[in-house]
Amino acid sequence: MATLVKTVHVTKSVNNVTKLLSHLSISPGSSGEPIAFQRPRIPLMHYAFMHTTPRPFGLMEFFDDRKNWGKQEVKVGRSWRLDELRIKSNEDLHKLWYVLLKEKNMLLTMEHACTEEYEIFPNPERIDKIKESMSNLEAIVRERNKAFHLLETGETGERPGKLVSSALGLRRYHRMGEYVIPQYMNKTWYKKHFFGHGSYAVQKFLRLYREKLWLAKKREKNRNKNRVMQILKQFPNVDPEAIKKNFPDSDIENLKLRKKAQGHRAPE
Repeated sequence: MATLVKTVHVTKSVNNVTKLLSHLSISPGSSGEPIAFQRPRIPLMHYAFMHTTPRPFGLMEFFDDRKNWGKQEVKVGRSWRLDELRIKSNEDLHKLWYVLLKEKNMLLTMEHACTEEYEIFPNPERIDKIKESMSNLEAIVRERNKAFHLLETGETGERPGKLVSSALGLRRYHRMGEYVIPQYMNKTWYKKHFFGHGSYAVQKFLRLYREKLWLAKKREKNRNKNRVMQILKQFPNVDPEAIKKNFPDSDIENLKLRKKAQGHRAPE
C-alpha cells in the first residue's frame, strides 16, 4: 500500500513539471522569444559601465617604444603653446593632461633605466618639453577658472595670500590655508611661519643684504659699460640701436666719447 501511494505522488510531480515546461515553451513573451530564454529586466542604473584601452600593454606602457631603445636621438616635436591650448575645450584639455602625465612617467622611467644601465638617455629635453606643456595647460585652466569665478561671484577664486616678512626680515608672498586648530592655538604653525621679527641682528642682516644687492647691480652695470666700449672700439660703425637693444641701461652717446672706445686708428 505504501508503495502505491509513493507511485501516485511521483506521477503527479512528473505531470506538474511537464505542464510547467509546456507552458514555458509555448507562451511567447513581449519580445517574441520564449519566456524561458528571456534575460531578466534590470533597470539601467544597475548596469556598471567600464572603459578599457583597446590594446592593453601592462607595465610596458612605462617604457618607450622598442624601436627607440639604444638610439642616440629620437625625433620629437615641440611643447604645447598657450595660444594652441586656449582654443581647446575643457574635455580636450582633461584628456591632454593625462596623455602628458603618462608620457612624463614613461620618460622618467626610461631616464632611470638608462642611468642604472649606464646608457645614454636620448633627447633628455623631452622631459623639459613635457613639463612646459603641463605648465602651460595648468595656466590655461587657471585662467578659465578665474574668469568663471569673476563672472559668477565677482572674486578670482584663487587661494588668498599676502606679503609677509620672514624671520630674516625678507618680504615674500605667503599663501593662506585652512587649519582645524585656530591660529592663536596652533604652536606648530607658529614654528613654521615666524613673521615680523625686527631685532637688531635682523636689521643688521638686512643692511648687509641690501649692500650686497647694490654692489652686485653696480658690478653688472660696469661690466655692461665696458662691454659696450669694447664693441665701439672694435666696430666703430655699429648700429647704436642694436647696442641699445642688448644693453638698454648704457648711454651710447656718452660712451662714444670715452678714451677706451676710441681705439688706435689713424685719422681719415
